[in-house]
Amino acid sequence: MINTIAKPLFFLSASLVLACSPKDTETPAPSLTAPQAEFTAALRQHCGKAYAGKLVSNDAADQDMKDLPMVMQVNCTADAIRIPFSVGDNRSRTWVFIKIETGLRLKHQHNHEDGSEDVVSQYGGDTVGTGAASRQEFPVDAFSIALFLKEGLDVSISNVWAVEITPTVYAYELNRENRHFRVEFNLTKEVPTPPEPW
Repeated sequence: MINTIAKPLFFLSASLVLACSPKDTETPAPSLTAPQAEFTAALRQHCGKAYAGKLVSNDAADQDMKDLPMVMQVNCTADAIRIPFSVGDNRSRTWVFIKIETGLRLKHQHNHEDGSEDVVSQYGGDTVGTGAASRQEFPVDAFSIALFLKEGLDVSISNVWAVEITPTVYAYELNRENRHFRVEFNLTKEVPTPPEPW
């Protein structure tokens, strides 16, 4: 039994233990701005679904894929949204969205047919502003610049990627000086979900 003298000390000790519990010392989860949260929620509405798309930009560098069928598939986990993007029989590309301390990050994962990762992979960028619920932009990050320079892809060090989502269209863009690439997918009509690429 706690005596009357020890009782105040007991409760003081208990209060100190609770105040220093691990729950209060954990790093807070990253928080998104309202537009970024709405953008992410819009993507997550399509988890487990697949859609057909097409090239809508006109750069000569991309004309070989102009008439090829394109499919995107939205795969979601608690920590990431992964969107494999196939062009014809090429299923090497995956867009990966994750939440970070300063907003959203877009990475590009490239794999060979056997599933091994390409040397030029995991490049991308982070949002630098709030963006809009329908559009987020991702300027190239330091990791990607170093990778591009190492692999002789100097023209890519000023890349800015953008993704748009509306009730009817998902669009992916790459922009830099003298370069514009854009594909659009019809979100009003699902297509069969392709098998996992690896």
